[in-house]
Amino acid sequence: MIGQHNTFESREALAEALAARVAADLTRVIAAKGEAVLAVSGGTTPALFLAALSMQSTDWSRVVVTLVDERQVPEANPRSNAALVRRLLLAESAAKARFVPLFENESEAAKLALDVVVLGMGADGHTASFFPGGDTLAEAIDPYTDKSIIAISAPGSGEPRLTFTLPALLTASSLCLHIEGHEKMTVLRAAIAGSDPLEVPIRAVLAAAKPLDLYWCP
Repeated sequence: MIGQHNTFESREALAEALAARVAADLTRVIAAKGEAVLAVSGGTTPALFLAALSMQSTDWSRVVVTLVDERQVPEANPRSNAALVRRLLLAESAAKARFVPLFENESEAAKLALDVVVLGMGADGHTASFFPGGDTLAEAIDPYTDKSIIAISAPGSGEPRLTFTLPALLTASSLCLHIEGHEKMTVLRAAIAGSDPLEVPIRAVLAAAKPLDLYWCP
């Protein structure tokens, strides 16, 4: 379900607000647990947010950063989400964080208990790597799966992917959705109005009891 609905006039304003929110959430978790695990999304949408987050004040030495999902490509590949995170987030103040990639590191990443998660959404209604038509989609969004990370391939996914599963994402105490543009808002509204998560996979997250806080700009 959608929790807070935050709308901004520009991408820059959204990035700064979301970065401040995530930094505050990390600080809260560190105070309670001594360490916080942050999972971020790749792609083009979060670039400004990741750069803004890199300059936020929190005890980054106590933060573990990982990815919500990843293409199964090495970091030398320009489509690598890990390379994006290293370049935009693991700089400035956030350079002190420990990074745990997914590709060729699934067993280590699967041990993580996520605290703060920032999701994105594609025009096809996918989030994480929950793609329509994915060969393991039903298992990835199964709330009772015992897997934390799963491999998935789909017609719209490009390369084969790795993704945290729905129950792994829902362990987070803070769950945000970052989308931009009217097209994606239209997709989100259609997802909210419908019910089949295999058709529009973000519905699996929306159907959960945990609030999903929306950050959107036109």
